[in-house]
Amino acid sequence: MRHEQLKLKNQLCHRLYMASNSIARAYREPLAKVNLTYPQYVVMMALWEQDKITIAELIEKTAIDGGAMTQILKKMTEKCLLSIIKDEQDKRKRVIKLTQEGQKIKIKAVDIPSQIRCKFNNVNSLQIEQLVQLLDLINHDLKTDNR
Repeated sequence: MRHEQLKLKNQLCHRLYMASNSIARAYREPLAKVNLTYPQYVVMMALWEQDKITIAELIEKTAIDGGAMTQILKKMTEKCLLSIIKDEQDKRKRVIKLTQEGQKIKIKAVDIPSQIRCKFNNVNSLQIEQLVQLLDLINHDLKTDNR
C-alpha cells in the first residue's frame, strides 16, 4: 500500500477506538455486580459528585448525547436509582435526584476505579496522568472544532 496515512497502524483514532472498547469491556464485570451499564455508571458518578442537577447540567457534565441521556435516565428511574422532579424555580426544567438506592450503590462501587486501574499492568501513574492531560487536550480541541 502506497498510502501510509491510510494504514490502521498509523491511525490515532483507531487506537483510541480500540482502547475505548477495551476499557468498556474491563468495566463490564465490576459494573454487573452493581447492576449498571457504563453510561449509567457515568451518570451515577456525576450525581454522586453533585446531586439535584438539571438534565442539561447532567448532559454537560457527562458529555452524553441528549437522546441517549433520556433513555439512560428512563432505565435508571425504572431501577429506582433516581427520580426526575420539576425545578422549584423553573417548572419547565427537570432536576435529577438520587434515591436512597442510588446513594447505596456508591458504597458498592467505591472500589471499581482501583479494580480497573489494576488491569493497567504496563502503565505507571505518571503515564496515566500524562494520558489524561493529552486526552483532555484532544477532547477540548475536537469540542472546539465541532461548535
